[in-house]
Amino acid sequence: MMKAIVIEQYGNKDQLIEKEMKYPVPKENQVIVEMHATSINPIDWKLREGYLKEMLDFDFPIILGWDAAGVVTEVGAAVTNFSEGDRVFARPETTRFGTYAEYTAIDEHLLAHLPENISFEEAAAVPLAGLTARQCLVDFADIKAGDRVLIHAGSGGVGHYAIQIAKQKGAYVATTASGKNKEWVENLGVDRFINYKEEDFSEVISDFDIVLDTIGGDVQEKSFKVLREGGRLPSIVQPPDEKLAEEHEVKAGFEWLEPSGEKLSSLAKMMEEGELTSVIGHQFDFTEKGLKEAHDLSETHHAKGKIVIKIK
Repeated sequence: MMKAIVIEQYGNKDQLIEKEMKYPVPKENQVIVEMHATSINPIDWKLREGYLKEMLDFDFPIILGWDAAGVVTEVGAAVTNFSEGDRVFARPETTRFGTYAEYTAIDEHLLAHLPENISFEEAAAVPLAGLTARQCLVDFADIKAGDRVLIHAGSGGVGHYAIQIAKQKGAYVATTASGKNKEWVENLGVDRFINYKEEDFSEVISDFDIVLDTIGGDVQEKSFKVLREGGRLPSIVQPPDEKLAEEHEVKAGFEWLEPSGEKLSSLAKMMEEGELTSVIGHQFDFTEKGLKEAHDLSETHHAKGKIVIKIK
């Protein structure tokens, strides 16, 4: 048996309870990872509240959490690229057996080797948010050197990785955030910082190639105004208005992450070379209290960088 933090019904953060769960058994294409750290993402509390039950119809109890960093302890019969003792990280499949647990089973094709110079905590922050940023900028928007890119909420989980990926690709990067985050966000390489409390981004910039929408609503609608014809608008919060996209001659789409170990390995290389760092604004213990506080903070939408849970 192993310790896990689970929910046994939908509801508020008080549904997070510690429970003894059966140790996972690997399928032939899976490994078992002894978890050292995980991180919090909005999907965690959205699923906990029941907002995603139409899409993800899981039986209870549900172990939340879909970021993993740890050490391989067992390997399925068909696994070829990983061995016991390997340091790894991953964005596992979205199943009811997530990563708020001492051990978890992960498909080989979703795993990446973790560079020796990167801590488990820093690694656990990356998979879901980092891969989302990469999918939006690289796969959807086909970012190129010299592109002008606006990243909304650059101080958030996805935003701060997006800034670094865009800079590594040679883009000019603007971001919106609050004044208190200005200094550390600029340290990631931002060219134009927009304090959203003092400036309306749609009035101070224009003719951009890409806008990464992490907020939705009015912000998404105004984002069409700052794009040039042929610009790209990936959103991670809601499907963009197709009529507006047509009017502005912009490619717009809603991106739901498709995890990939191969793409995560490309982020691992950036991490190893110092081109991608995790800003961990908050770290909590692997307890009921720790997870409840972490969910509370994530739900404010004002956490700095990433929220990490240290398991071992």
